Amino acid sequence: MSTVLEVQGIDACYGSSQVLFKMSLGVRKGETLALLGRNGAGKSTTMKSIAGIVTARQGSIRLLGNEVRGRSPHTIARAGIGFVPEDRQIFPDLTVEDNLTIAVKRGVDGQSDWTLERVYDMLPLLAPLKTRLGGQLSGGEQQMLTVGRALMGNPSVLLLDEPSEGLAPIMVQKIGELINTLRKLGTTIVLAEQNLQFCLGLADLAVVIDKGRDVFCGTIAELNQNDDIKHRYLSV
Repeated sequence: MSTVLEVQGIDACYGSSQVLFKMSLGVRKGETLALLGRNGAGKSTTMKSIAGIVTARQGSIRLLGNEVRGRSPHTIARAGIGFVPEDRQIFPDLTVEDNLTIAVKRGVDGQSDWTLERVYDMLPLLAPLKTRLGGQLSGGEQQMLTVGRALMGNPSVLLLDEPSEGLAPIMVQKIGELINTLRKLGTTIVLAEQNLQFCLGLADLAVVIDKGRDVFCGTIAELNQNDDIKHRYLSV
């Protein structure tokens, strides 16, 4: 399998405060990588750096073999990144269907595998809500909508930033089922999470981040067997 996303040695800052230090990860086509760490470890900053929302000062971010570090967020999205942010950022005054159709674009090879009809099939919770305003949705419904919106862009890599955070257990289960279905369809996913147990049945690979540095890279099974890493960095 070819490497779809490769991040090597990136540094990132908010003003004068450095958050990432030589952070690295890589994921191949069809794989799911779990980026794990405590709250404040740098998971969201890593995701935002890949998406171009935070500028990585050093290092390399290669997408489908092309360097994208330093590009604007919209050009990185066109290059194949689909970003589901932690705070969802739906358009509250637009309907569910308008939130989806506003994101329509073809993939980097011109593919349009994800259509409105397919998103509704994948996310049946949204279909009866298509005329409802985004601001009237529950947190779980908004999370589903944000994933659907990202899929409408036919991404090469889907970045999911803490998709289960703050949701009721039944919605966490539905998000897990959705991610598992996307995996089976061959979607390449980077999943940022605090909850190792949530990721065990979903991810192939794991990177653990602590204080902005990658402290473990391996398979999810290897991580689950590494009690030292789990206790030191994941509070497991």
